[in-house]
Formats: sequence, structure tokens, C-alpha cells
Amino acid sequence: MGLLTTVSRPLGDLLSNKSTGILIAAGAFSFIVFAVVLNVLSQLLFRNPNEPPLVFHWVPFFGSTITYGIDPYVFFFRCRQKYGDIFTFILLGKKTTVFLGTKGNDFILNGKHKDLNAEEIYSPLTTPVFGEKVVYDCPNAKLMEQKKFVKFGLTSDALRSYVPLITNEVQNFISRSPVFNGIKGTFDVTKTMAEITIYTASRSLQGKEVRSKFDSSFADLYHDLDMGFSPINFMLPWAPLPHNRKRDYAQKKMAQTYMEIIKARRDGGSQKDDVDMIWNLMSCVYKDGTPVPDMEVAHMMIALLMAGQHSSSSTAAWILLNLATRPDIVEELYEEQKRVLGPDLPPLDYESLQRLELNSQAVKETLRIHAPIHSIMRKVTTPMPVEGTPFVIPTSHVLLAAPGVTSKTASHFPEPTHWEPHRWDEGSPLHGINKEVEEDEKIDYGYGLVSKGAGSPYLPFGAGRHRCIGEAFAYVQLGVVTATMVRHFRFKTLDGKKSVVGTDYSSLFSRPLSPAMLQWERREKEAKA
Repeated sequence: MGLLTTVSRPLGDLLSNKSTGILIAAGAFSFIVFAVVLNVLSQLLFRNPNEPPLVFHWVPFFGSTITYGIDPYVFFFRCRQKYGDIFTFILLGKKTTVFLGTKGNDFILNGKHKDLNAEEIYSPLTTPVFGEKVVYDCPNAKLMEQKKFVKFGLTSDALRSYVPLITNEVQNFISRSPVFNGIKGTFDVTKTMAEITIYTASRSLQGKEVRSKFDSSFADLYHDLDMGFSPINFMLPWAPLPHNRKRDYAQKKMAQTYMEIIKARRDGGSQKDDVDMIWNLMSCVYKDGTPVPDMEVAHMMIALLMAGQHSSSSTAAWILLNLATRPDIVEELYEEQKRVLGPDLPPLDYESLQRLELNSQAVKETLRIHAPIHSIMRKVTTPMPVEGTPFVIPTSHVLLAAPGVTSKTASHFPEPTHWEPHRWDEGSPLHGINKEVEEDEKIDYGYGLVSKGAGSPYLPFGAGRHRCIGEAFAYVQLGVVTATMVRHFRFKTLDGKKSVVGTDYSSLFSRPLSPAMLQWERREKEAKA
């Protein structure tokens, strides 16, 4: 008692002389220290041998969130070196199990719907942006039907009709935008490609009526809606933050705009266009006999617009950024057009675009290094054993596939960080072994036969039931944009360096860090015109 009294009395006197704020701060600090110690001890003493190894972290809840968020690929490769292809890390309180390599891609992307669920992961983020009862805010079977409806605008005939529309949009931008006034200058490639691709996507996928609205306030609404994809909205989509208030207003206004177009058409005030997606969706009927409600048509149109612009915008920017470091490739692309299409460079069409092999390879190589989405997540709904390991992934985990890791792995692609379109030439030393896997196995998830496709190390558009149905459109759009820009300009970096800017991973979609400035110079023929 004497020792306790000796210690406690001065401690009590010390605390009694401190303010409430200091006491609260001291208590909070003690709690944090205790939580950290407890978290570290639990990792060291209580590892579950039936679950993948847990990436060591100091702070509970936050775990590896910051290191993952700064550069996911650096994080993935570092963890792979230490733990192997399968490991778990803490992402904002969630145990997130990463399974890398082609086996991991197949395990996750071709997982059965009864075992894995995308809706629980993405619905909080996408529903406020797209609207209710479409995409991830509906049963998976309904989503598959919606994808089937949208494929109307992605047929070969539709893609063929889009080539002149996309070409005209790019050429009109070049001739009218102050960005390209004069003979030479500089421009922010990310901002410029975002503007060009929103025009090309809206004109081709959505029709003339929708495209006309992007010359005014519609583009501003699109930007505000786009901000709804901020990563914080995975956790707090309902938070009354400024960008969320703008997102909600923009969603209502854009949906209202589409509803007005639909109403006018139903009332007989518009001429029908056979290649117009709105007309198509207005006539679609679900399997149960229910016509697609007009509001769902509006929401699907918003989703289609976002999907047609996002990945193409960042990829188009990356293509020009890489081309600026390789003036030799820029000239090869220009000469390829003159050789294949003719010295007078006739207008592009779908067939001639397919014959521009190096042009296609520049797109493909860019998608290999700069995959639009670095992480594809699924909620585990049934315990999933991992073949060849003692691991069983429990329902408390989220699974994460990273196809971009395989496309950056030297065993599949020698010198994986080197941007080289000629890598895809037959016989190239950079061609790699197992570069592409023959994908003969087809499956119908409800929107037509597609390749399961997860065996290839090159999966920029995913695989399985949620594989991007707009893959063919993206290649056409990017191919036309690249070919048209090369016809008009040469590109160089500002400082003459052979490196490109870093990647901004702060959004759901990876993109170049801003500002990403390049030099442009008109070709002689263009300069004289």
C-alpha cells in the first residue's frame, strides 16, 4: 500500500492540474498506442495458416491503405516478392486478398456469381453516378440483359459507321480549338484528350442529338458527375461533401435531359435514326416481358457515356505522351498511313483502320503498360479454396485481381516497362513467350458468347462475366484518334527527355499526373493549308 500511495498521489496531483483537453489528448494517445501494440501482437502471434499471409502493418483499420493508394503496382510487386502471388492486406478496415498472375486472374475474374459479387463493391460508388436500377444497382441477371441491349451499338456494322463520325469530331476539334492555333505550341494532353474523347464517344455511341448538347452546359455537368468516382465515395458516397452535392445535381440534370429527349421521341417529335442508342433502348424489353422504363433508359445512357469516355480518355493521353518520347514511331505511323492508304491520305474507314498494323500496336502497347483500371475487386460470398494451397478465402474478405501486373511481368513481356509498339511484331525479341493464349472456350453470361479470356497475361478490359463489352469500340476510337492526330502533328516532350509523367492513382481510373504538357507542331502540308 505504501508503494501504491507513493506512486498514485503525485500522479493524481499531476493530472488534477491539467486541463480537460490535455487529459483527452493523453487518453486518445494512450488508446492509439494500445491499439497499435495490440494490432502488431495479433499479427505476430495469431496467424491463421488457412488464410493467405497478411501484409504487416502498424496501424489498425488503415493498414496498407496509404502505400497501396500511392502506387498500387509498386505495392503489388513488393508484396509478391515477400509473400508470393497470394496475400492479404488491410484496405480501410477490409481484409483484401490479392491473387496475382494468370491463375489469380482466372480465379477471380472467372469466379462463379454464387461465390463472388461485384455489386456489393461497386454499387455505392456507381449508383449515385449512373442512377438507380442499372448496372450494379440491380440483380446480376438484369445487368446481363442490359449489357445485351447495349451491344446493339457495338456490332461490326455500328463500329463501321462510327469511324467517319469519330474522325470528323477529332478534325473539327483540331480546326476549331484554340489549343491548336498556329503552327506549333504546347498543350495539356490529359485535358485535351478528355475533351476530344467526350465528343467522339457522345457522337458515336449516343447520337447527334446528345452530342449537340456538349457544346454548352452538358460538358460541365459531365465533369461534376465524373467527380463522383472519387475513391472516398467507396466509403462515404452519402457524405454531404461539395463534390457529392455537385454529383447529385449533375446526375439529376443529365437524367432529366435524356428523359426530355425520350419524351419528345415518344410523342412523335423526332425523326428516328437507325443507329441511335436511345431509340434502341426505348424499344427493348426484359425477358419477363417488361419494357425498359424510360428512367432506366436515361440511366443506361449516362452509364454508357461514362464507360465510352473514361478509359479512352486516359489511354489516348498515354498514347500521345509515349509517342512524344519516340519521334521515330510518330514518323513510322505517318509513313504507314501513306504506304497502306495512299500518299494522298484518303479519309479513314473501318477497313483501312484494320490495315494500320503499327497504329493498332501502339494502342495495344499503351494498354499493356497503362491499364485503365489497376484493381478489380469482388466480395467473397462463399468460402473459396485456392487449389494447390492450404488457403480458403473466407466471406469476410474482398478479392482483388490486378491484370496489369501480369502485363508488366518480365516472364510474359521482356523489358516490361519499355514502351515499344514493335514488341507485337512477329519474331520480335520482345514478343515474349505466352504473350497471348488462344481463347477458344466461350461462354454466354446472358449477353452473347464471349471468351472466358483470363488465361492471357494481356487483359486490359478484364475477363469473365464483367468483361468490358466496349472493348472493340475502344480499339476503334483509340485507333482513329491516334491515326488522325499523327496525320496532323508531330509531338515532342518539353524537355527532350525520353520518359513520361507519372500515374495519378487517386481516382478509380488511372490517368497521367497533371499537368502533362507536350509540344505539338503541324506537319508541312497542314502548316501551308
